[in-house]
Amino acid sequence: MRITSVEATPVSVDIEPRTEPFGVAPYVAGYTTFEEILRLVVRIETEDGVVGWGETTVGPEPTLATTAIEEVVAPAAVGRPVWQVESFLDSFDYPYVQIRPYVAGVEMAMWDALGKTKGLSLHQLLGGKRVDELPVAYCLGITDPEEAVAQARWARDRGFEVIKTKGGLDVDDDVERLVAMNEAVGHETEFRLDGNQTMSFGEAVETGARLEDEGVYLQYFEQPLRTDTVGGYARLRQRLRTPIGVNEDTYHEYNLFELVREDAIDAAVVDMVPVGGLLPTKKLMGVADAANLSVAHHASFDLGIKTAAVLHFVAASPVMDLPPDRVNYSLSDDVVEDRFEVSEGRMTVPEGPGLGVSVDREAVEELRTSEGEGITYDVTL
Repeated sequence: MRITSVEATPVSVDIEPRTEPFGVAPYVAGYTTFEEILRLVVRIETEDGVVGWGETTVGPEPTLATTAIEEVVAPAAVGRPVWQVESFLDSFDYPYVQIRPYVAGVEMAMWDALGKTKGLSLHQLLGGKRVDELPVAYCLGITDPEEAVAQARWARDRGFEVIKTKGGLDVDDDVERLVAMNEAVGHETEFRLDGNQTMSFGEAVETGARLEDEGVYLQYFEQPLRTDTVGGYARLRQRLRTPIGVNEDTYHEYNLFELVREDAIDAAVVDMVPVGGLLPTKKLMGVADAANLSVAHHASFDLGIKTAAVLHFVAASPVMDLPPDRVNYSLSDDVVEDRFEVSEGRMTVPEGPGLGVSVDREAVEELRTSEGEGITYDVTL
């Protein structure tokens, strides 16, 4: 059951345009616009020939990601039994270097291989799923109000009960767009507004207060302030009736604990990749549970590998009481053989051992980005 090789391949996938069903490109999120995504597909193999798959972000540059895997993460994984997740994670104590996303990709592959070795689905390893399918939130970038209204109606008519939209560039635009969307769906859909750390304290207060005055009560107002805004969320929560949520703050060790200690938030939006893996995310659930926080899982145009991991994790986590964000349906291609579908705003938790998905190696090669060559680290045991 020991790991003999770690392989990492950067891939690029286009996002479908907004003119297509489920398309969201160009996806405007804060000061960044997305029309394609870069992801790192991780493959591990054990001495018994069991293959585990993981997925993570490429980060700022593919070569940096593959080098981090090859030079730092893979040497700590190869030769280790796939079930030694805790000690594997403890191998990386670099307080001044952000390496957790790359560790997370290999850790995900370890869980997949462990499940396959034991003949158990990931959700069984995590305690067992509570449901067979999950409602998911439809995600929109920043658009003009007319297009946002059309997208909101389209999502509502296909069974989505929650719509998340980006914001933070202009208070007037955000308020106009949310009010128009809310009226267009007859108040039948809940909304999330993600400020992506772009707002000043005053802008966040004004946005939330004006939406409240217009009768738009968000499921939560996500991360309008920077992660280094000391005391800002406690003051914001005192000023607004709207529930306050954080996303990027959960990626920084102890930030969630501090926000709970300050009684500053109502919800946490976690992500197993920047947090550092499934096990570190599981530990965050303890903090959220003790504080009676609502929890959702974030999305970053994940491929089918991570989507499977998220569905397993959410289905097995009672603390996760809010629909996870999902945008994988907007991708033009994927590396899994059977792509996940959305039906009536819901996605089915996969069955089968490990992640319960089959990865198409030919698709991985076809989607390999020219910006990164990929790496393989192996050893004979």
